[in-house]
Amino acid sequence: MKERTVWVVGMGPGGGLQMTAEAARVLKQCDVIVGYTVYVSLLRELFPEKEYRTTPMCREMERCRMAFEEARGGKTVAMVSGGDAGVYGMSGLMLELSAEYPDCTVRVVPGVTAALAGAAVLGAPLMHDFAVISLSDRMTPWEKIERRLQLAAAADFVICIYNPASRTRADYLRWACDVILKEAEPERICGLVRQIGRDGETARVLTLMELREEPVDMFTTVFIGNSTTRVIDGRMVTPRGYRIR
Repeated sequence: MKERTVWVVGMGPGGGLQMTAEAARVLKQCDVIVGYTVYVSLLRELFPEKEYRTTPMCREMERCRMAFEEARGGKTVAMVSGGDAGVYGMSGLMLELSAEYPDCTVRVVPGVTAALAGAAVLGAPLMHDFAVISLSDRMTPWEKIERRLQLAAAADFVICIYNPASRTRADYLRWACDVILKEAEPERICGLVRQIGRDGETARVLTLMELREEPVDMFTTVFIGNSTTRVIDGRMVTPRGYRIR
């Protein structure tokens, strides 16, 4: 009997240019691609011959079950996530639900997450220890997010922030900056990248105090440097310490 496989694929932050060769190979061999509406729209031009199934945001459970049911129907299925499927993506939920579909096999394909792609645009902000924190409180209480920000700043991590704002969370990045300002100086070097790997990509290096006033959205990734991060020829760089050694 043909193996019923659902591939969970990290498609990278943009379109095809930042997609791994393995991800492209898997998507080419799949019959059906399932995903969030925005991400799927980036794939239609690359794979016009595929069948597509989509759901909007906040319907992740439905999306996962849709993928399993397609696989049960005998099709090879790809569930896609922007960036990496294991970083705020769909691989965890797919594996959680796989117990309900013992006749299906879940295989995960990694992708380039926004922290890495955005860092490359800015320069080299992640050369030393760093923490990745999402400001979305849809599933994590703000009190816990605030505590994580506080501890990461106190430990002098570089901090990469996902989901810094939305229509209902317009002030969250400002609040996050206020938490970090208790541990870091206002001149701390920061950066942000919008629409990573897509048309309209923009980047900016700025201070923590300037970042506090910067308008952002869900398609912005934010980088807050550590105490050694500096600007070199307009690029955001966190030294690893090689020259000191």
